[in-house]
Amino acid sequence: MKNTNTSVLRYVYVSGFVLLGLLSLPLQAGASARARLDAFAQNLHALSGHFTQTFIRADGKSRKKSTGTLALKAPREFRWDTLSPYKQTIVADGHRVWMYDPALDQVTVRKQSMEEAHSPLTVLTDLAQLDKRFRLTEQGKHDGLLWLRLTARSANPQISRVELGFDAKGLARMVLHDQLGSTTRIRFSRWKRNPHMTPGSFHFTPPKDSDVIGDTPVLLTRPLQD
Repeated sequence: MKNTNTSVLRYVYVSGFVLLGLLSLPLQAGASARARLDAFAQNLHALSGHFTQTFIRADGKSRKKSTGTLALKAPREFRWDTLSPYKQTIVADGHRVWMYDPALDQVTVRKQSMEEAHSPLTVLTDLAQLDKRFRLTEQGKHDGLLWLRLTARSANPQISRVELGFDAKGLARMVLHDQLGSTTRIRFSRWKRNPHMTPGSFHFTPPKDSDVIGDTPVLLTRPLQD
């Protein structure tokens, strides 16, 4: 299940910058979800918060919960740290995506793809591009939240659709549905808008003696950032 969850986390990274600005905004009662999305893009450059994620298989029989923290910075930097029930780190530095599994002492690295470059991660600050690459559909109010659905216009997306749920304070939930019928539900909390980010927040150097797999650049000597 851990490996399956890892593949979902890769798309969570791709969709990560959907979060930028969709939170901690003074939202008016009765505003549409799209109006909240539009308001989001104003004057937001970075954010950090906590998450609780539940992965549900297509048969509905397996539910795997994990918790941790995330940090994002426009236009393409992202960090996702799973803290419980196991530890795992994903760092996107704008050029490559690093995935570190301490239990295996293994690092997987790959270049950020063109698909990722045109995902909600990068187009959110340009809503014209967002509309060009995604179909946005109002889903009304349920579970106490106002919902917006994003459906990729590409022929073979990794995730068939993403749903965003807003409460009175901003983005509260994200639901991702993949092509195999699995669902990932994420609850967000403790958002910080435009927080101070340390210079090493989105840089990753594999720990000494770890097994590194994939497209590695010339590595600099720098300790792993907490």
